[in-house]
Amino acid sequence: MALPPPDPQFVLRGTGAAVHTLHFSCGGPEPDIPLLFSGSENGFIHVWNLKTHRVDSALDGHGRKSVYCVETMGGKDRLLSQGRDQRICLWDLAEGRTSVTDSVFTEHVGFCRCSLLEVAQGRWLMAMAARSLEEVQILELPSKTSVCTLKPEVGAKLGMPMCLKLWQLNCGSQPVLLAGYEDGSVVLWNVSMGKVLSKLVCHQEPVMSLDFDSEKAKGISGSSEKVLSIWSLNEQQNLQVYKTHELVNAGISDITIRPDKKILATAGWDHRIRIFGWKKLKPLAVLDYHTATVHCVSFSDHSKPRERLLAAGSRDQRISVWSIYAQT
Repeated sequence: MALPPPDPQFVLRGTGAAVHTLHFSCGGPEPDIPLLFSGSENGFIHVWNLKTHRVDSALDGHGRKSVYCVETMGGKDRLLSQGRDQRICLWDLAEGRTSVTDSVFTEHVGFCRCSLLEVAQGRWLMAMAARSLEEVQILELPSKTSVCTLKPEVGAKLGMPMCLKLWQLNCGSQPVLLAGYEDGSVVLWNVSMGKVLSKLVCHQEPVMSLDFDSEKAKGISGSSEKVLSIWSLNEQQNLQVYKTHELVNAGISDITIRPDKKILATAGWDHRIRIFGWKKLKPLAVLDYHTATVHCVSFSDHSKPRERLLAAGSRDQRISVWSIYAQT
């Protein structure tokens, strides 16, 4: 008989608004304090101390417009955030600072999160939805140099990019981008050549979220439908449907595969977090705590497996933090 799902280990309250994005920074050397960054609809980024379960600082750089992406850049002192004010901000948080050091104006009106990839020490590529509806722009950071603009072929009618994932097989290999579009397709782009390598229609509705496991060359995506689509990438760089998984309730806001590639979590419009085994997509647990749509899920980057956490942010203004399958 299956064990009943656990309760959250703890709950973080006090954002004052719906929580749209979460990002952990816990992998540092001892005695580093593990942190969780959250971005809210009221434009604030909260830096949570996971030892005290309290806010260390609240960052205000997006003109009170919703923040829907936060990510650290090579350590917890450098932060990137993206908001509905059409700006991507770079922050310097060293020695208690809370200042925006640089920003990029995206001119994009949707809510497609940018994607970061470290290509060399202190050098990053950033993919972001561009001003023109169907385009994705690739910039190099911190120089903000434009690398390329990825434009679908004439007549392709993909619609807006909804979610992005930059990745590379290993340090020296060519960066590639997976993009989920409004028409339900997932497209694999060669970034340096600016051309489509493969396209696969995975959903009838816009792709809301995707994640990819480059070791297994396998990815997963969700939409507003009742289905998760699992797809793979063959040696010829062609995307193929691997399998689909029928959900109980429709609507997936976010999907994330844990860094050890053992399990994944989905954030549901049905207020629930679902945990699956990544190998066979076996349903493992349904975490039922929130009273509104769960917008985002994030796994911690703790170096010790037993310390690993899962956080979920919801429209109910709460962040639930869970310790699940930390022993595997």
